[in-house]
Amino acid sequence: MPPPWSQRLRAQAEGRRARGRERAIRPPAGADFCSNDYLGLRTDPRLAQAAAEAARNFGTGTGAARLLRGTTPLHEELEGALARWKGTGDCLLFGTGFQANATLLPALLGPGDAVFSDALNHASLVDGCRLARAGGAHLGIYRHRDLADLEGQLTAWGRSCENGLALVATDAVFSMDGDAADLPALVDLCERHGALLLVDEAHATGLLGADGAGLSQLQGVTGRVPLVMGTLGKALGAFGAFVGCDRLLRDHLVNTARGFIFSTALPPPAVGAALEGVRLAQAEPWRREKALALAARLRRGLGQDDAPSAIVPLLVGPDAEAVRLAEALHAEGFDVRAVRPPTVPEGSARLRITVGAHLEEGSVDALLAALARVRR
Repeated sequence: MPPPWSQRLRAQAEGRRARGRERAIRPPAGADFCSNDYLGLRTDPRLAQAAAEAARNFGTGTGAARLLRGTTPLHEELEGALARWKGTGDCLLFGTGFQANATLLPALLGPGDAVFSDALNHASLVDGCRLARAGGAHLGIYRHRDLADLEGQLTAWGRSCENGLALVATDAVFSMDGDAADLPALVDLCERHGALLLVDEAHATGLLGADGAGLSQLQGVTGRVPLVMGTLGKALGAFGAFVGCDRLLRDHLVNTARGFIFSTALPPPAVGAALEGVRLAQAEPWRREKALALAARLRRGLGQDDAPSAIVPLLVGPDAEAVRLAEALHAEGFDVRAVRPPTVPEGSARLRITVGAHLEEGSVDALLAALARVRR
């Protein structure tokens, strides 16, 4: 490495360490209270069998992007199953949720258009908004779940721009706080203003709603959200992402979304596993019921209000203290990770605790006891 580069990188690493911001890859160890395996499907042998069968029938990889030779019957079967489940009419698979969100927004927005994003949206939506802004779109950030602020910004922008189109982007369940958007109010607001609504259901898909279709189903707006992003690697136990929408919008993305056009298609084993994950998420409601009950038990033990998610944040504040608590829990046999800025706002470092159907009440109670000890 050229000396100027090594000097810069060393200085940046020292700065991170001084602020308690240094990150390192650590393999799993102890009881899983940090993954997004909400339904406990990641290690289910039925998904492994479906992945193996897909590999035998279609190969371990696709070898090409979808528009070349990267489409198998499994890809189309999964897109159909997801569209029916989500009530969106059509669906398009992507490699990852980050790729989907970062790809969607610049593919839809151009000069004179506008995108309005919740202040606590996931980094993938943030980057998608930045790319749209670089392409000439206006970017408005509205206060977290503050629909009055959003409507004020939409109204002001509408007065100043006669011909542009507006898009509103929000997480369904916010990944660091575990709280949820008010989708019925957002749908009504966007319909009044003629804005396209994009909802990221990554942490709701499989977990919420009558058959696990997500927050849109739970809040009674299935079919009214025109653009839904979801992931296959969280509750569904596989890998990949998808966008639910109508055929017109899907065709537009097939022709303009660079992350779709220029990426190798999802490998058949991942697609096969995801298909089985979708089936099990709908057929075994006990999984989401158990995960949400465990999350409620954990929140009660921490003195927190209930929320419609399996994410239970424990706010700490200082970065170093969050790291200390995570390391102390690790020593006691619990895999809980510290989340620090820039993932969360300054001064709000936390333990991001998650639960899933693979856990039991006793393990939650043991974690609560360990938290009491290490916090002392």
